[in-house]
Amino acid sequence: MQDSLFEDQPGFRPLAARMRPASLDDYVGQLHLVGPGKPLRRAVEQGQLHSMILWGPPGVGKTTFARLLASLSDLSFETISAVLSGVKEIRAVVDRARNRKQSEGRDTLLFVDEVHRFNKSQQDAFLPHIEDGTFIFVGATTENPSFELNSALLSRTRVYVLKNLDDDDILRLLERALASSDGFAGRLSVPTDVLELMAAASGGDARRALNILEVAADLAEPDADGRDCVTHGQLEQVMQTSLRRFDKGGDVFYDQISALHKSVRGSDPDGSLYWLCRMLDGGCDPLYVARRLVRIASEDIGNADPRALQLSMDAWDAQERLGSPEGELALAQAVTYLAMCPKSNAVYNAFNQCMSDIRQDPDFEVPVHLRNAPTKLLKTMGHGESYRYAHDEPDAFAAGEAYLPESIHQRRYYQPVNRGLEIKLAEKRERLDQLNAQSSRKRYS
Repeated sequence: MQDSLFEDQPGFRPLAARMRPASLDDYVGQLHLVGPGKPLRRAVEQGQLHSMILWGPPGVGKTTFARLLASLSDLSFETISAVLSGVKEIRAVVDRARNRKQSEGRDTLLFVDEVHRFNKSQQDAFLPHIEDGTFIFVGATTENPSFELNSALLSRTRVYVLKNLDDDDILRLLERALASSDGFAGRLSVPTDVLELMAAASGGDARRALNILEVAADLAEPDADGRDCVTHGQLEQVMQTSLRRFDKGGDVFYDQISALHKSVRGSDPDGSLYWLCRMLDGGCDPLYVARRLVRIASEDIGNADPRALQLSMDAWDAQERLGSPEGELALAQAVTYLAMCPKSNAVYNAFNQCMSDIRQDPDFEVPVHLRNAPTKLLKTMGHGESYRYAHDEPDAFAAGEAYLPESIHQRRYYQPVNRGLEIKLAEKRERLDQLNAQSSRKRYS
């Protein structure tokens, strides 16, 4: 199915369609890919667009991004869905792209939605046409490409990860819709707090946010200035649920995440589970909770139980793969485990102290014995000279060696606590300190 990007389509067009970005600067989110100097932006600006896989959750703009790439690169846009299409449709789109290239000299971008739904033979059908340049292939998937896509297809494409849009991204999109001539061009007034509720209620889905705004606009009533205005009550009619569930930017939300964090830190699994469930019931994005749990695992547990970080990452992955409500049980498992872990903020304190010192200290040079020496010139300058390879030393430890700059070589940042695995780490550190003190080969006196 060909979809022209260059001609206005007659009839009604939803707000989400009218607000499709015309430039990379208009595209909301994904700055790690399209921000200044980032890989995909450079590829577009240099006219070196390549076949790719866009991997990310629903509503982050995969289809919009593919359309934008086609527009900016002056390519014809073709799209098929792996849910509705088979080999017949693949052959048809290949023929159209080939004929277009031969008769018009115009290249094609083929967007394949939910590409992971195609079986191996269907995925293989694209390979020769990617290789011979019949089209630029852009596949979209919500599943991990490493598991769901053929290695042959992956080897011919680059995988880009699209991240969930946050509330600030959605707010920018809504504000642009209110101001744009393709949107409401100042004809609609929406208070900031109502816009924030729309953003929160969208769950990071840009299309859903614009749909909410569009439906709410139909219910808007004139304000004192004569402009249509959307109120809390009208938005609640649109959502058909209590807006308290989406007050994710208010004081209650931050109080609850604070209560969750402090309950885990205080080793109370019941309190931790309670505040987790309160937040989920209140409409909090489960992935936000998952990110906070990863932070808690490092900040409050650290090396007292390194498994806490891995379990938190696993819970995050489960939530992304399963969605709600199935994935939320993994968050509950992680929360209760973190609450019962031995606690240590040694890594947290060490990191903060080290970062503080680095911001205040001069830029100490790397000690000469630690420098790389890939060339003869650098070797003659002494780079790497007298460096002691730890694996050649007793117990793989070069007693007396130093790895900090000379002027600060006595500093100590990491101080393990007497809990959990850090008991063992503290014992080992004490033993290594004794070996350093007794060594006749001290780097610095």
